[in-house]
Amino acid sequence: MKKVTVLYILWLIVFSTGCDQKFLEVAPDVALDEAKVFSSPVLAAQFADNAYSFLPSDYLRFGGTGPAQASDEAVGTNALNINAPIYTLNKGLFHQHTHDTSEMWTKCYGGIRVVNKMLSKIDEVEWGADHNPQRIKGEMYYLRAFFYFELLKRFGSVVIVDKAHNPTDDIDFPRNTYEECVAFIIDNLSQAVTLLPVEHDPANYGRPTLGAALALKSRTLLYAASPLHNPESNVSKWQAAASAAKEVMDLNLYTLHPSYDEILSPPGNGTSSEYILIKVRGPRAWSWMSANIVSPGSGGGSSTVNPTQNHVDLYEMQNGMPIGAAGSGYDPAHPYQNRDPRFYSNILYNDAPWQGRKMEMWNGGKDYSEGTITYSATRYYCRKLWPEIYQAPGQQTAFLNYIFYRYGEILLNYAEAQNEAAGPDAGVYNAINQLRRRAGMPDLPEGMGKDAMRDRIQNERAVELAFEDHRWYDIMRWKRGVELINATGYGMNVERLANGDFTYTKVPVAETYQKVFEEHMHLYPIPRDEVQKSKHLVQNPGW
Repeated sequence: MKKVTVLYILWLIVFSTGCDQKFLEVAPDVALDEAKVFSSPVLAAQFADNAYSFLPSDYLRFGGTGPAQASDEAVGTNALNINAPIYTLNKGLFHQHTHDTSEMWTKCYGGIRVVNKMLSKIDEVEWGADHNPQRIKGEMYYLRAFFYFELLKRFGSVVIVDKAHNPTDDIDFPRNTYEECVAFIIDNLSQAVTLLPVEHDPANYGRPTLGAALALKSRTLLYAASPLHNPESNVSKWQAAASAAKEVMDLNLYTLHPSYDEILSPPGNGTSSEYILIKVRGPRAWSWMSANIVSPGSGGGSSTVNPTQNHVDLYEMQNGMPIGAAGSGYDPAHPYQNRDPRFYSNILYNDAPWQGRKMEMWNGGKDYSEGTITYSATRYYCRKLWPEIYQAPGQQTAFLNYIFYRYGEILLNYAEAQNEAAGPDAGVYNAINQLRRRAGMPDLPEGMGKDAMRDRIQNERAVELAFEDHRWYDIMRWKRGVELINATGYGMNVERLANGDFTYTKVPVAETYQKVFEEHMHLYPIPRDEVQKSKHLVQNPGW
């Protein structure tokens, strides 16, 4: 059986030796005896592992301010963090605590700092037979590429720091160009793929493989080819992105998991042939589930992640037709009948069977109580992030994996790039139809043009990757924020009649949950304190 790459035992690797655990709490090059660290292969390997601590590792990782709530997927009902991060960006405001901006800038450059130090010292270490310095070097190149991509997708061009510096060095550098940043990422990945293994033994699960490096290359080149950074629609950039995705496909290492419903929580050992790089998360604390996902009718939760009607409307009918198409069969009086099966995997809606009962989204129902802080602003909850076992406080055992890359994304990357490079050829149809068939949906209709196929691919991406931290960044790279984020956000008003039937009316959510997006917001502002302390760092336009 093929071994997949997961991140759940890195803490074992880091803490399994007898060294002082406070080592990892020290800044990489501050108050640290470098001679001691890099004279010991054990300490040097631990220093390298410290770079992993700067990676994102969970959904909703910013306390209700994540990408799902910023995009049109969901609204956040935490009164202190409404619509964040976009809320704190509106009207020229930029708050230093905005987690997806200043925190990620700090985290990524912190990780880069560790990597640069490790690469500068790795050839000086007297490695023993128990260590693999070539693999460690490959991991460092991969991680540096990853950190720079995370910066690139938020801020555009950034400062490339490609070597370790001393505390007294002048490191006030100007920003590199976007093209230079992309080339730097690809160069690091080119070095990584020559050093990383195809798979790992169980003791080293959690480390990037050849497939992970190629998946990051695919994602990087897709973003570089997208309208935000390719306004002239340079076909060669799309061709490069398509080729990068095809490299992953041609490895023949990954296949789609049989059931979309299990994509975040596969049975058995929590792994899947679809996974390229993930972090397996242990059982979730009730406090995490109840604060972010669970409804008040399921043990007193106060979900702050509420899928929007805008997102719900993206799910086609099971016959493959959009709900607004003539003859689709969509019935506004029964809006949840005969929809794309992924709708039922991703969304909890009124009268949905759940935990041995039916969800009650009408006013006064168990899952909706108007005027309190424990109700859904849209009358929807996120099933994809809610293992059904979480019903009340207690000992929970459900896993919910954090996915860095899965094969489904690679197929979507290929379809999008190939359609832009060559039009909707057989390869484009095949990639998308694999996903649709897995979901139980019919193939896309033949004979579509490039524009029509683009619309269907973007819709497919929104549905397939829902709540996996893609939608917000997709909207930014497509330059569709003004169109989609500014659009009125809707929920569903549900009335329960005396006979037990329901009426459904699409209604705007409260004004406090409506969002504002201006053209310059397709790139984040560089953190204010970083600009203020630099002589050369230029802020993004509009901020």
